[in-house]
Formats: sequence, structure tokens, C-alpha cells
Amino acid sequence: MLISIAEARERVLDETPTLLPEGVPIEYALGRVLAEDVTAAEDLPPFDSSAMDGFAVIAGPAAELAVVGESRAGHPTDRPLEPGEAIRISTGAAIPPGADAVVPIERVEVQDGRVLVPVTEAGANVRHSGEDLRRGEAVIAAGTEIGPAEVAMLAALGKPAARVGGVPRVAVLVTGDELVAPGEPLAPGQIRNSNGYAIAALASRAGARVTSRGATIVRDDRAATEAALSEALDSADVVCVSGGVSVGPHDHVKPALAALGVEERFWGVRLKPGKPTWFGVRDGKLVFGLPGNPVSAMVTFHLFARPALRRLAGADPGDSRTTAIADVALPRAPERDQVIRCRLTLQGDGWHVEPTKAQGSHVLSSMLAAQAFALVDAGEGEIGAGERVGIELLG
Repeated sequence: MLISIAEARERVLDETPTLLPEGVPIEYALGRVLAEDVTAAEDLPPFDSSAMDGFAVIAGPAAELAVVGESRAGHPTDRPLEPGEAIRISTGAAIPPGADAVVPIERVEVQDGRVLVPVTEAGANVRHSGEDLRRGEAVIAAGTEIGPAEVAMLAALGKPAARVGGVPRVAVLVTGDELVAPGEPLAPGQIRNSNGYAIAALASRAGARVTSRGATIVRDDRAATEAALSEALDSADVVCVSGGVSVGPHDHVKPALAALGVEERFWGVRLKPGKPTWFGVRDGKLVFGLPGNPVSAMVTFHLFARPALRRLAGADPGDSRTTAIADVALPRAPERDQVIRCRLTLQGDGWHVEPTKAQGSHVLSSMLAAQAFALVDAGEGEIGAGERVGIELLG
């Protein structure tokens, strides 16, 4: 019995654990997922500092002041400022004791060790301690994917390492006597292995570590299929196998998985393309049987395997869904929900989508320039041009 996209995704996530976290130096934390909340251990900035090159003064009326010292970045002065005095200061340098304002260099006149300053208000051009963050303040929540800004903040908070979720290991297998690697000549009836490279690339982009680049090609032989799957299960957290999950005489994946103790959770999704998707588990490890058609394999990986990889890494597996306006009519299929590869444009009234080209599951070039999937529910008729349609953004 076919199940819905939503039910299939729910069954996958119900079986998906979160990997044990680990500590990594912050220079290696980019793209990882925080496994614990980050709080400020100290005020940021840690001291009052100057926002300008100029002179630190005591706020007040225009005056001629004696220049009695200098405060440079990294070399603060400990001399207290007295009335009638000014201290030369550089951007980022600590405000001297007693000063409460900074006059920019372009607003003063300097002559013979004295400086003429205009009327100055307290706090002018001063960056106050704790203005950005206060000690004990929550800064970054667990589950956040670490980007460049998060790396910068961790460094600013004095944290040389971060506690992050684990990196899922993914084994990619493709089945079929007809497959050859790129660069090899094609014999009659053969095609090149694109699915293996596509799935490996999708897994890497989702934050996983792929155990074999380009995937392992498994011939249409029961013993070879079982041996390859056994090795993959031993070496990875997630196994993605493309092709061989139907019930023909040369489809050996399902019986091989059963012999290896992998328990089926579903087979068949009310989805076009991607109907023959299979999913099972063994001892906390996930196995995805993806269709052999190139677009079907990529679509079903995005819909089902990608959320699982994000959950394994400690991230929210959110589906990045919103709505957009269809620029052309999108026909419905009577019995299955459709995923239509679309270009995405932002116009004055919001996001707009239109199909990239012909939508056959064998038309791999339809994935080129695709930025979103339009999700067209099963039914009669069509979603008319100008109407809203649900979309899932592609990362």
C-alpha cells in the first residue's frame, strides 16, 4: 500500500537517532551543528573602548585641553584623566579612567601639545562594556548550524572549541549490469553511473561523510548484492542503494536486505517521481532503497534521506517549505502527488516558480537550475497560472 510523502518522512524520522556529540576546534566547526547552548562567559566588549581615532575627554563645553598621554589598541593608559586634560586615543583602545567621551580627530585642532575640542556629550563615540553581550547571556542555541558568523562569535567569546553533533557516515551503492563509470566506453545497452555521484554529492552537501566517492557499482547478482550491502552496513550509519528494489528476477536488493536482518518500514510512496522508494532499519542504522531513475533518486533522497542526515547530525530536519505563485499551469496527477523541478524567482508579490523543462523521471537535465520542488497534490484538474503552490526549497 502506498503511503503519503508526509507519512514516509515521519516513519524515517521516527527511526532516526542523534549521533553522539564531539568537541572540535572552532576552525573545523564550520557546517557542523552545535550540541549545546553557548552563553557569554564575559561581557562583550570586555571594556569601554573608543569608536574613533581622536581624543578621550571629560564631556563638557568647548575647551582647550592639555594632551597628557595616549591610549592605543592593546596598550591602554592607566593614567586617570583630570579636568582640563585630553588623552590621544585610537579606535578600539580602552577609554582612560575618568574619561567619558571621545572627540574624533577631524573635529579638533592640535597645536603645541594642546587640543581645541568642541562641545561634547557624555558617551559620544564610546563603545560601552557589555554593549554587545552581557556575561551569562544566551548567545547561540543548541541545534544551530555553525556558519561564519557563529565561528566569529565563538572566537570573540574566547571559546577555542565547540561541542558539535556527529558526522553521519553514508555508504552509496548503485545496482545494475548496465552501469559503467564515467570515462569508460559504453557497450550496447549500457549507461553511465550518474546516480552514484548524484547521491554522494547530495549526502556531502547535507553534511555527511561519504565512505566511497562515486558509489560502489553492484552487479545484478544475489551474492554480490548481499556482500556489498553487508559491508556497507558495517561501515556506515546510513546506506543509500539506488535501483534493484522492485520485484523482478534481477532485483536482489530487498531479499538481500531481509537476509541481513534489515527490517522494512515502508515500500512505495504516493509520489511522482519516486513511487518505488524503500526504507528499513537494522540496529539503529538506516537503509534507503532509492529508485533507479536519475531524477527519482535525487528527489527521494532530498525528501527522505536528507532530513534523516540532519537529525543524525543534531540539526532540525525542517523541510524548508513555503508557497510560491505558479507562472504556468501545473497539471495534477490523479493518484500521486507530484514533485516538479522548478526555477525560483523573487518578484514584487513574492516567490514565483516555473518548471525547468520536461519532467520525466529519466530527464536528468531537468535538475539543472532547479532551486525548488513544487509540490502538486494528487487530484483532478490543475493548479492554474497565478495560483499559489506549495514548494520545498533546495539547499
